[in-house]
Amino acid sequence: MADEHQFIENGLQRAQIDEFFADELGRAGYGGMDIAKTPMGTQIVLKAEKPGMVIGKGGKNIRKITTTLEERFDMDDPQIDVQEVDEPDLNARIVADRLANALERGWYFRKAGHTTIDRIMESGALGAEIVLSGKVTGARSRVEKFNRGYIKHNGEPAENVVDEGQGVAVMKLGTIGVTVKIIPPGAELPDDFGLREDAEVPEVEQTVEEEGVESLLEEDPEEVPDVGADEDVDVPTGGPEDVDVEEDLDEEIVEEVIEETQETSTEATDTAPAEPVETATPGDEDVDDLDEDVEAEAEALVDEMESADDDDTADADADAADGEEEA
Repeated sequence: MADEHQFIENGLQRAQIDEFFADELGRAGYGGMDIAKTPMGTQIVLKAEKPGMVIGKGGKNIRKITTTLEERFDMDDPQIDVQEVDEPDLNARIVADRLANALERGWYFRKAGHTTIDRIMESGALGAEIVLSGKVTGARSRVEKFNRGYIKHNGEPAENVVDEGQGVAVMKLGTIGVTVKIIPPGAELPDDFGLREDAEVPEVEQTVEEEGVESLLEEDPEEVPDVGADEDVDVPTGGPEDVDVEEDLDEEIVEEVIEETQETSTEATDTAPAEPVETATPGDEDVDDLDEDVEAEAEALVDEMESADDDDTADADADAADGEEEA
């Protein structure tokens, strides 16, 4: 069998054994179990509120449980050790069974919840939470919670520190699930901190504070010399152009800049100027030619028009002469 299947098989067997103990030892105040496999067999530690009822008269009940474990769950030589719970009100499994029995006997859920959680906190628990889910008062299901103190809901502390137990109350309208979570007293949480009165604190050297603004304001201001009306005061006037740059610059740098400017100016003068580009502009001769052509065309049109008028008049005279002859 693979390792994964073996883990699943062990977890299933553990859950079945726990359910068997809850059914058989419910009246004895069953508070959980621990299973450890040893070379000699399987060691089982039972936690109960009433160990006498678990053992039975002359050990009759414990022998019956051992035989059932061997036959039903195929366990080799189970060894059962029964331990009494020191504080039943701090065991989540026992508290959940008690609350479920109280609901089955007719206790009002709110009164039963507050009474149970008050007893848990009076026993010294750091925090507790009770959750009732189901048809608590009517035909519609709902969830009721009762909180006190400090409780963890997720992370590693919720798995290792918080004690959780479940119970079931069978009512006429339906079943009610009971979940109880308890943080026992003295539990070490990752966010705990404490104050030590006898701790030795090393001395801290006090640094000398520098002069601040307030100390400067408290000092007397420096005396400003009075300037009379007749005395001349040199006041700088003008803009950045008036500043003598040559005083600030090095003489060698100035000479180099002047030589470079002279060289560039001589190179520019030595280059020949570019020849101008001739642009074509219409002359007077072309204009005269255009005017003569226009006048010639105008005279030709006038001659054509006059010749056409002469032809029309000649035709009209001929028609008139023919008419006279016919008459």
